[in-house]
Amino acid sequence: MICPKKHAVFDVVGTCVSFDFFLDTIEDVLGPRLRAHEVSAKIFGFAWMQAAELESLMLHMSKRSVPYKEVFKALFYRVIYMSGIENPRSFATDEERDICHDAYSKLELRPDCRAMMEKLRNNGFTIWCLTTGDTERVGGYFKRAGFEMPAENLVSCHQFMKYESALESPLAMVKPSMGSYQPMLEKFATEDQKWFVAAHMWDVSAAVKAGFRGAYCSVYEKESCIEIFDTKMDVMADSLLEMADKMIDMA
Repeated sequence: MICPKKHAVFDVVGTCVSFDFFLDTIEDVLGPRLRAHEVSAKIFGFAWMQAAELESLMLHMSKRSVPYKEVFKALFYRVIYMSGIENPRSFATDEERDICHDAYSKLELRPDCRAMMEKLRNNGFTIWCLTTGDTERVGGYFKRAGFEMPAENLVSCHQFMKYESALESPLAMVKPSMGSYQPMLEKFATEDQKWFVAAHMWDVSAAVKAGFRGAYCSVYEKESCIEIFDTKMDVMADSLLEMADKMIDMA
């Protein structure tokens, strides 16, 4: 008799891991000066991250491979200027930039992430993670929190790329392209329950399009804006623990 299994594949950064440490560091280092220009540390940090993601995408599309951390670091002064500060290199120093930049690699698990994952495991779910980042950096978030995440269950989209050079790696293999979710689906039996869990609607809605059941948590974005994604979620919740409870009930 076939016994279907239950799998929950998690996005990591933004979902399991919060940006609070990064944003708090910006507040500590630059907060008062930013507020003098009517800019909060939170909106500056958000703009910096979004700009880095956009520029990384543009570089990928033009077949130039630059590590994300280098793109992120390079954009610091540009984002200060775009925030309405005319002389960004007089506003902040390289040392302050480096402190804020380094904080991004020291992000921490959300307070209820451990309890949420343990609850799912105790109810028969196997936990996986799928990230566009590198597994060493992402795995470090769990290790520093003392939470066991088996290396074989921590998967990077880059593992699906069958090219010798990163310059040749197609965008079709990184989230939210279908080519990033399909190889994960293929790891599981047809009869298994396959859930994708994220706090980014762009991510989980694409996973649903690929064939996953979707669980969305608004802990990061607050507003799902689901109307633009043409997707029906199996579960939507405001907290990770509430989301886990709803997934268990549906499973």
